[in-house]
Amino acid sequence: MKNLLEARGVEVFLKNEFQQGAAGQLSAFDVWPELWIVNEEQYDQAKGLIEEAISKSVSEDWVCNVCNETNDGSFDLCWRCQHEK
Repeated sequence: MKNLLEARGVEVFLKNEFQQGAAGQLSAFDVWPELWIVNEEQYDQAKGLIEEAISKSVSEDWVCNVCNETNDGSFDLCWRCQHEK
């Protein structure tokens, strides 16, 4: 989600990005990664992009028109030749 939002111009901060190594010594809730929106004015845009990405994640597999490779439904680009869906 961080990469998706940054690619769309939403400024984000990933809190606890490197805390997973402390799991077990700290509570799981203390090391859980958190995605924070830096600019409050971009919150609605970010929320919409996240909801759209989640809804696309349950899409059916698709076959690339260029190389005939089967791709997971969540891919917007062919993993083999990088052409769009």
